Amino acid sequence: MVVHVGTSGWQYDSWRGVLYPRKLAQRRWLERYVEVFATVENNSAFYRLPRRETFESWRARLPADFVMAVKASRFLTHIKRLREPEEPVRRFLDVTAGLGDRLGPVLIQLPPNLRAEPDRLDRCLSLFPRDVRVAVEPRHESWWTDDVRSLLEKRGAALCWADRQGRPVAPLWRTAGWGYLRLHEGAAHPWPKYGGQALRTWADRLAETWADDQDVFVYFNNDPDGAAVRDAVRFAGVIRRAGRSVTHTPSLADTVLS
Repeated sequence: MVVHVGTSGWQYDSWRGVLYPRKLAQRRWLERYVEVFATVENNSAFYRLPRRETFESWRARLPADFVMAVKASRFLTHIKRLREPEEPVRRFLDVTAGLGDRLGPVLIQLPPNLRAEPDRLDRCLSLFPRDVRVAVEPRHESWWTDDVRSLLEKRGAALCWADRQGRPVAPLWRTAGWGYLRLHEGAAHPWPKYGGQALRTWADRLAETWADDQDVFVYFNNDPDGAAVRDAVRFAGVIRRAGRSVTHTPSLADTVLS
């Protein structure tokens, strides 16, 4: 199991003095981030889909071994609610092609009030090329059915595992030969930090589910006050001590800057 560990986004003011030196210009934050992490989940595309030229400029700033996951536009998921997905998916694929081989998984996060619509989801997933990894994060309990699980398996899409307060908020289904985990909010102090036991439990779940040669992407979304950075570093340490492979992350000492 190769675990790709990073954070959900990189542009947070509260990370000054944590990951970014206080005097480092914001336009240089991406360069600092890619020095210490090998993957990131781009959440900004959800709110406003950038132009292809923006993705191309990001690609030029990323190392050859860096992977950028991208969250699908809310126009597709929250406004269209997966209806008539052809144009939104085509536009998304066109602009994210600017990342070239740095493009990682695509995350489709569904609204919490969207009840299960398997036919809509199937139509949407059918539009993605098979070489583009897609993770789906439903957030309404009506999605937890055998039919939905079979649909994800048929399309080779990963069910996004997700956590709040140290607990899974979705079934721990394995629906693809790779995995995707988002950690939204820990239960330790200070909020929203994750405790050591929660991190070890998630590491065990991943190791029990995926083999040594399979990829798992893990992103910490508990960004306030740099908790995501510190927890990503600690989680990578847990994975290494378990004898599993993990992408490079900074040391804890390197995440406290002046």
